[in-house]
This record gives sequence, structure tokens and C-alpha cells, in this order.
Amino acid sequence: MMDNFNNPSTSIKNWAIDDRPREKMVLNGANTLSNSELIAILINNGSKEKSAVELAKEILQLGSNNLVELGKLSLKDLQKIKGIGQAKAITIAAALELGNRRQVASTLDKPVLNSSKKIGNYLQPLLKDYKFEVFAVLFLNQACKLNHFEIISKGGITGTVVDPRIILKKALEHDATRIVLCHNHPSGNLNPSRADEAVTLKIKQAATYFDIQIMDHIIVSEEGYFSFSDEGLL
Repeated sequence: MMDNFNNPSTSIKNWAIDDRPREKMVLNGANTLSNSELIAILINNGSKEKSAVELAKEILQLGSNNLVELGKLSLKDLQKIKGIGQAKAITIAAALELGNRRQVASTLDKPVLNSSKKIGNYLQPLLKDYKFEVFAVLFLNQACKLNHFEIISKGGITGTVVDPRIILKKALEHDATRIVLCHNHPSGNLNPSRADEAVTLKIKQAATYFDIQIMDHIIVSEEGYFSFSDEGLL
């Protein structure tokens, strides 16, 4: 069904100028628009039966009216809505990813990560949306300033394989004297597993030979974070 043959009764062109998303944005600024109006601008036009705003509201409902949940949906999920083809789904997904990267970029100016709270807040937007487990490392200098962040491995829903040699090699490459181990729990459960504790100890022991300190191991999920250091597990 062609998107540009709008029903005259639902077409945004027939709305009052103050109610049209684009015109409203020009007149009053983007921050005055609702989430559905912003998404309507992204998808540009509606279907034969529904306006762009009406389609946008359906899209939001797919994510339980939560942008964080919406960002987790696949292109196929978005295309379940009649009137949202691949091109529109790609546009929405790209915009959501840009928003996520903007949030991350605001913290990328070599922040000082000298507490579990700062580290947890830094890591959450980076790792919380993965539906599978990833293991990452923060490489810090002596002043706890971030030199480099990297996802070391990706795994399944319940775990991922971690090679201490790769972590320590990268620590030397990035002149790190301190590192923070981190991974996500897609299930939302923040409690460390025995495997988590074992790999932490293994990496800590190996790091001592290079005078590299394991500052913490942080587990993150949408619920928050768990710090090995705070809980006396390091």
C-alpha cells in the first residue's frame, strides 16, 4: 500500500498549522513536541488509513510508550505495524541509535571514573540494551581517567567467553595502569554467578604480573549495577 496517498480526513496537511509537527517544531522548537510527533516527522507521511502521528502512536505502543524499550525493537518488529515499511523502520531505528550515541558521547571526553557510581552510570547506556551478554573493559590511567573502552567479547543470553591475555594485551597497548571489568546481564538479575567470580579472580591474578590494578568488576542491567568492589568481592 502506497504511503503517500493519505486519506484527506487523516492527512496532517488538513490540520491547523499549530497542530502540524513540522510547523510546530519550526514555531516552538523540538522540545515542545511529543514523542509521537517527533516520530511522525521521521516517518514523513502516513498510510491510506492513518496519519503519520497515528502511526507514530502505534509505534510507541510497540515499545510500551517507553523510548528505551522502543530502542530494543528490531526492524521486523517495527514493520509489524501496517503502514511502516522497511525504509520507515530504518529511519526510526537510526534516529533512536543516534539518540543513544549522543547520550554516550556526552560522557566520552575522558571522564574520571573513580567510584562505582560513576562507573555504573557510565556503563549503563553502553551495555543495557544488548539482548545477549557482552564483556567489556574500561582502561584507565593512574588518575582513573578513561583511556579506552572496548567490548572484548560477545556471547549468548547466559554468558560469554573471556580471555585474560586479550584484556592484558590491550591494557598495555592503551597505557592502562588500572582496568575495570564489566558485563551486562540481559535477564536483569544483577547477582554475580560463580563463573563471574572465577573469571574476575583469574584476570586479577594475571594482572598482578603487569602491575595493573583491577579496580572493579561492574555488572549492569536496566535495573542498575552491581559492584564487586563495593561488595568486597575483589
